[in-house]
Amino acid sequence: MLQIANFSLFYYTCGNPLAAPYRTPMKTDMFSSLKVIHGAARSTALSVAASMVIAAAFATPVSAFAATPAAPAKTSKHAKTAKKPAAAPAKVSKASKAAAAKTVAADDAPRAGVKRKRVTYTSNGRHHSVVRRVAYEPRPPSVGQAFGLHETPDALMLRSSVAYVIDQNSGEPLFDKNSRAVVPIASITKLMTAMVVLDSKEPMTDQIEVTDEDRDYEKNTGSRLSVGSVLSREDMLHIALMASENRAAAALSRYFPGGRPAFLAAMNAKAKQLGMTDTHFENPTGLTSQNVSSARDLVKMVNAAYQYPLIRRFSTDHSYEVYTGKRSLAYNSTNALVRNPTWDIGLQKTGFINEAGECLVMQATIHGRPMIMVLLDSSGKYSRFADATRLRTWLDNGGDQPRITSADAGGSGT
Repeated sequence: MLQIANFSLFYYTCGNPLAAPYRTPMKTDMFSSLKVIHGAARSTALSVAASMVIAAAFATPVSAFAATPAAPAKTSKHAKTAKKPAAAPAKVSKASKAAAAKTVAADDAPRAGVKRKRVTYTSNGRHHSVVRRVAYEPRPPSVGQAFGLHETPDALMLRSSVAYVIDQNSGEPLFDKNSRAVVPIASITKLMTAMVVLDSKEPMTDQIEVTDEDRDYEKNTGSRLSVGSVLSREDMLHIALMASENRAAAALSRYFPGGRPAFLAAMNAKAKQLGMTDTHFENPTGLTSQNVSSARDLVKMVNAAYQYPLIRRFSTDHSYEVYTGKRSLAYNSTNALVRNPTWDIGLQKTGFINEAGECLVMQATIHGRPMIMVLLDSSGKYSRFADATRLRTWLDNGGDQPRITSADAGGSGT
C-alpha cells in the first residue's frame, strides 16, 4: 500500500491531467501545502456531487415500488466496487421455489377463514363500536356428507340424509330414506341415558354435584351448569332431556351405582335388549362420534322411551328453572316445534355435533295416528324442523306408497 506522501505524489503527477506540466521536473515545491489543500477540496467536491446523484437515484417514493412489479435494480459503478459477500447463496431447488411462490401467493391473497366482527365496548360512559377480524374454520363435513348420503334423492327433497317414519301402532314404514345407515346420533343418546337412570330406581330426590369429571374434554363445549352446581337427580334429568344439558347427563352417569363405566355398560346392555343391533354408546352425552345408530334402531329406542311417563313429560316441556345452590337458571327446550300448537308431540329429542349434523327424533300424533319420526344428519340449523313439517304435510295429504330409496333397497346403505 502506498504511503500517504507517495499517493499524493502519484495523484498530483501521474493521476491528475492538470499536473502534466510538472511530470518531467518533479520538484518538491509541487507538494506545497497550498496545492495539497486545493487538490483535497477538488476531491471533496467530486465526492459530494457523486453522493447527490446517488441520493437522487434512490429518492423514488415507496408507493411507486409498491404499484409496479419488482424489477432487478441497476447496479451503479460504486456498487460494483463494493465488497463481495464471503459466501454465495446456496442453490434453491425447483420444489423449494414452487413452495415459496405458493406461500407468497397465499400471503398476498385474501385470507380464507377470516371474517369481520363488530365489537362494542364502553369507555368513560360512552359506547364505542369497532370492527375486528376474527379467524374461523368452516364446519367439517358430517359422516353422512362424507359417505354421500346427502346425494340420495327423495320425493320431498329433504335436507336430512336419513329419514324414517313409521306407524307406532303397526310398525308400518311410511317413509324411508337411508334408514339402515349407521351414523353418529349426538344428543339423541340422552334418551338412552334417561332410561338407564330411571331403570336404576335410584331416588330422584338425591342431590348430585357437578365436578370437573363432568366437563366435556372431547369437544371442549361449555355449559351453563358450572362446576360445583348441585341439583336433584330429577332436575338433572329434566334439563338433560328438555335442554340437552350435557353436564347434567354426565353427572347422572357418574352417580350411577358402579360409576360411569357401569353406566355405559348398562346403556349398551339396554340397546341389546331392545334389539338395537346397529347401536353402540361410548358416553352418556352424545358428544362423541362413536355413539352411533341407525334410524331403524332409533325407532325402537324412541318407542321404548315413550313408555316412561317422566321422559315424555320432561322432553316435551317448554321451559324449566332450576336452582344450583349458587343461582337460578332458566332453561328452554331445544325443539321449537314443542311450542307450536299445531303439533301434538308426545316425546322428542334433538342432537348435534359436526359429525352427526342436525338430528331430531319425535313421537307425534298426526290425524289421530301416532307416528315415530327420525331425522338424522340434516344440513342447516332449522332444516330438521322444516323436514319434519314437510313430512307431516305429506302425511296430512294422505301420503303415498312407502318411499324406499335406492340406498335401502339394496341393503345396508353404508
